Amino acid sequence: MRAMLIPAAFAAAVLAVGPTAGPAQAKGCLKGAAVGGVAGHFAGHHTVLGAVGGCVVGHHLAKRHARERALQREQMRHQQMQGQQIQGQQPPYQGH
Repeated sequence: MRAMLIPAAFAAAVLAVGPTAGPAQAKGCLKGAAVGGVAGHFAGHHTVLGAVGGCVVGHHLAKRHARERALQREQMRHQQMQGQQIQGQQPPYQGH
């Protein structure tokens, strides 16, 4: 009975997460699922539950990290444009 339940739960988790996860999101999910699966296995043979939870946490962390990198890039671009204006140069045309 248990041997049939684990593949069914894994398939359900993959189908639930699969359509929403693109290439960028899949990286965080896969890393989290691997770590969560191992942790769940050692914490009472809850491998699938750990993998699903790890996927959710990994996706969240990857998304937060990407947001932080985008904010840093925007701040750097803003500082560069201000530096050009101080030196009397016109900033490059941004198409806005």
